[in-house]
Amino acid sequence: MATAVYLEHYLDSLETLPLELQRNFTLMRELDTKAQELLKNIDSIAEEYLKNVRNLSPEQKTHHMEKIQKLFEKTKEYGDDKVQLAMQTYEMVDKHIRRLDADLARFEADLKDKALSMQSSDSESSQKKKGRKSKEKGEKKKARMRGTSSDEDIPKSARKKLKGQVPLPEPVPVPALGITHPSDVLDMPVDPNEPTYCLCHQVSYGEMIGCDNPDCPIEWFHFACVGLTSKPKGKWYCPKCSSERKKK
Repeated sequence: MATAVYLEHYLDSLETLPLELQRNFTLMRELDTKAQELLKNIDSIAEEYLKNVRNLSPEQKTHHMEKIQKLFEKTKEYGDDKVQLAMQTYEMVDKHIRRLDADLARFEADLKDKALSMQSSDSESSQKKKGRKSKEKGEKKKARMRGTSSDEDIPKSARKKLKGQVPLPEPVPVPALGITHPSDVLDMPVDPNEPTYCLCHQVSYGEMIGCDNPDCPIEWFHFACVGLTSKPKGKWYCPKCSSERKKK
């Protein structure tokens, strides 16, 4: 899949995000304003209660306390609604971040496959060129031998042996085919507020594996950074924890 396709799909998914964020932030601001007004009302009622508490009857005291309690409960409801909206907003943004991480991982895999195929084709073409050069060199050598040697230059005893011999072409050397793995070509900007993991100190993306040491300071690692292509069976320890366990 081309880069433009990844970008187009991701931008389409972000089309409604600004409006949804704006709506949630507006509701959170309204809830916060209502809660602040209730708190001011509670302060004024509490102040009045403390001034006149000695002159109030037990029924009036109970009435004031119930009123203050109801106002506190209403304020708590506004606060809970505000927290729910904040969590919904976070999940909304986090969903797009996870999708971007998945698209980046797929795009990186496509780049690696293309690089490997190009390296393979380059190695094959280089092998063919070297084979042709070796063959031409052998033919030129035989031609020089035919042009400079004659029956008169060869002794009679050796001339009989050469008549029954057929010159064989030199073997064509086959170079070893080496495929190098391309390094990662994507540098992702890191959000300063987002936690980082792994030996590379980058954010979470693609497939990751957790160290089974509960005291591991890093905890999570990218597959590529620790040389994994699939999740191993049984317990797995990061390079640092593995070396420490061997020392013990």
